[in-house]
Amino acid sequence: MQNFTFWNPTKLIFGKGQLEQLKVEVPKYGKKVLLVYGGGSVKRSGLYDQVMGQLKEIGTEVFELPGVEPNPRLTTAQKGVEICKNEGIDFILAVGGGSVIDCTKLIAAGAKYDGDAWDLVIRKAFAKEALPFGTVLTLAATGSEMNSGSVITNWETNEKYGWGSAVTFPVFSILDPVNTYTVPKNQTIYGMVDMMVHTLEHYFHLEENTYLQDRMCESLLITVMETAPKILDDLENYEYRSTILYNGTMALNGMISMGFNGDWATHNLEHAVSAVYDIPHGGGLAILFPNWMKHNLQVKPERFAQLAERVFGVNPEGKSVEKVGLEGIEKLRNFWNSIGAPARLADYDIDDSQLELMADKAMVNGEFGGFKKLNREDVLEIYRASL
Repeated sequence: MQNFTFWNPTKLIFGKGQLEQLKVEVPKYGKKVLLVYGGGSVKRSGLYDQVMGQLKEIGTEVFELPGVEPNPRLTTAQKGVEICKNEGIDFILAVGGGSVIDCTKLIAAGAKYDGDAWDLVIRKAFAKEALPFGTVLTLAATGSEMNSGSVITNWETNEKYGWGSAVTFPVFSILDPVNTYTVPKNQTIYGMVDMMVHTLEHYFHLEENTYLQDRMCESLLITVMETAPKILDDLENYEYRSTILYNGTMALNGMISMGFNGDWATHNLEHAVSAVYDIPHGGGLAILFPNWMKHNLQVKPERFAQLAERVFGVNPEGKSVEKVGLEGIEKLRNFWNSIGAPARLADYDIDDSQLELMADKAMVNGEFGGFKKLNREDVLEIYRASL
């Protein structure tokens, strides 16, 4: 494995009833708070009223930015930046899932930047400071509650990119599994796919001597697969919701990827698709990742075989390494099909008419991927296989 330094400053507050900790944490940062949230679900669930009650008890002045989109848009973040600058906001509180948190990260950094916040996303400039922000998580998926990464869509130019900075970690995140009870079945499915793909993006790397990291990744995958059918039959089960919620955080907070860099090509492929078609991120990943795997099986077939044997129980006896790996890929696809995840771009009415445009967007920064560099023809082959 490579040399590494691990640092994660986010305070994780996990469990039932932990919303009370807002009264302890928020006053550390000031009195003027910008509350950022998405659609109406936080109000329908009663969480909005609970949060507002906590903030009023500690005498905060609350400003609001509702309406963050599932693929958070630059224009929404820009509105938040404007509020922060005009009102002298001290602290931002994101209440929602990964999209709300991702948007909040750009608001926090943009509020301390003199130019257009989009500069930070396209790396024209780098965030050197940010307003402090915390999160109240409502969806198990992206892990954004305990990392510094963010994905933002510029819908005017159909661009969607990931970015991040050392200054865009949440200072705290409150994870109460009860707040995920109202997440619909389809969003629960997308979230579980997302955390599995985060884990798999880590898993496919070229370093040696990552025995513990491999086992940690495999454990996360197995745990999600064991829990998924149960949670989909009982969406308000605290045990299942807490297990999945914790898995989502651990899949992308740096704990399982010390000492190596993963691949992350599939995320880039999906961002290009949803920049054009605005589909759910987890749905796009479910479609694309098995096809990325097939495309790259020959790069390091023993890696695919190890996953197949340890996670999917494939019997290697009398089979080539490639055959074992391929069976593992099929078992992954079958599992996602079994829980209701999409398998083809056609499931979202996507045909081949925009493949070239999506490839253009995927290739904007040149070849990409840590396990295997993808060129334009690679990208098009994976997209075609996904139709």
